[in-house]
Amino acid sequence: MPTSFCLEVSGDYACFTRPEMKVERVSYDVITPSAARAIFDAIFWKPAVRWQITRIEVLKPIRWISIRRNEVAKKLSTPSAKQMKGEVKTPLGLDIEEHRQQRAGLFLRDVQYRLHADLILLDDKASNSDYGKYAAMFERRAKKGQCFNQPYLGTREFSCDFRLVTDHSENNAECINVEKPLGWMLYDLDYSDRKNPMPRFFDAKLQQGVVHVPSWNSSEVRG
Repeated sequence: MPTSFCLEVSGDYACFTRPEMKVERVSYDVITPSAARAIFDAIFWKPAVRWQITRIEVLKPIRWISIRRNEVAKKLSTPSAKQMKGEVKTPLGLDIEEHRQQRAGLFLRDVQYRLHADLILLDDKASNSDYGKYAAMFERRAKKGQCFNQPYLGTREFSCDFRLVTDHSENNAECINVEKPLGWMLYDLDYSDRKNPMPRFFDAKLQQGVVHVPSWNSSEVRG
């Protein structure tokens, strides 16, 4: 019953941060399944459905850019009741100038992908009509360019454009002709334990410009 959809996304910059890099931001070579899923979620999300990324096509050569930018080295903590009442002198805000740091980042530039995903119902008792309703809602929103929040490529400052690909005659002829192992790539977070979500990874490979993404329950996905 799952219906496949395809989105073509593009942007000037992208950063799909590798988790092993602790200080400097270094991007994966290609968009991760979790970042691709977030783009579909930004267009259409319901508690009753989830998106399963199946295929990532890279349409433009992988290009890099190094940027040094200002970041804040400290997170803003939740204010206490005494702070809210003004009983303590600890300020509620965060002085950016005191905690500003310059950090270098290795990002992608001028990216374009074609993302394939299946719309899957989480409720086994749902009817075909329910599924058709959700599929039609996504298709209508994607065609009109509607979204709940602006889709982005890894980080919110790198927003992206998107369009729904409806012509099934379009194939991977436009993909870059690259064969390359990408190593262990972040697949997504496992929220089985809401208090302690765990990352899961898979051994990604770029084959003629295409990354084939295994299913969530596949033995290829480890965490």
